[in-house]
Amino acid sequence: MIKVEHLVKEFGEVKAVDDISFEVAAGEIFAFLGPNGAGKTTSIKMLTTLLKPTGGTITIDGLDPVVKPLEVRQRFGIVFQDPSLDQELTAFENMELHGVLYHVPRKIRRERIEMLLKLFELWDRRDSFVREFSGGMKRRLEIARGLLHTPKILFLDEPTLGLDPQSRKQLWTHVKYLNETEGVTVFLTTHYMDEAERVANRVAVIDHGKIVALGSPDELKKQTNSESLEEAFLALTGSSIRDEKADSAAQMREIAKMWSRK
Repeated sequence: MIKVEHLVKEFGEVKAVDDISFEVAAGEIFAFLGPNGAGKTTSIKMLTTLLKPTGGTITIDGLDPVVKPLEVRQRFGIVFQDPSLDQELTAFENMELHGVLYHVPRKIRRERIEMLLKLFELWDRRDSFVREFSGGMKRRLEIARGLLHTPKILFLDEPTLGLDPQSRKQLWTHVKYLNETEGVTVFLTTHYMDEAERVANRVAVIDHGKIVALGSPDELKKQTNSESLEEAFLALTGSSIRDEKADSAAQMREIAKMWSRK
């Protein structure tokens, strides 16, 4: 479903992503882990058409996101780190707007909105304004919205950041259910290693722009002689605190240029 070969992204003299290759099978839950500034978000932006690679190739469901970005966007849903809901609309209105933008037929749209809001336990609050929702409710709504157009892939970039343990567990229960029942491929990043160990079929660890390990959680634990994925992660990346790279401004300028040309 996702194939990455020798992917590179440079911002001036900074090589944010340095010759990485991996594949994600259809229906797989794949965790992409790394310290701050390791290249995770830059990689996701290239996979989701927001940035163009400096080198290498990407295929999403057989399509090149550089050549056919609109077709690729139809094939995935995404939940970003930062909230993207309209606070002044209701839950139902946020879902409805998304469905219209993705040209989901009205009858199918309404049926799927009801199904997803019920699954994520938000149907009773469908007419409530999003500004009244808790953090966990907003995250559940964002994921429900990302699944409305029946994507083949769901990208989740730190989806449980700031949520309490109960909300985190509930959210992953719903995501795993959709993965199993609809065959949605899930590509996730998280700093909660227990989440990745519990839900992911395979894990890639990226550090300093390079993939330093790839395999199942058990394989990474065995490789590093660790008792948990968190211990394995620290063995692979070290324990020093990282800062975000200084390429953030360059990323934003490049994204703005891309969208100004559309």
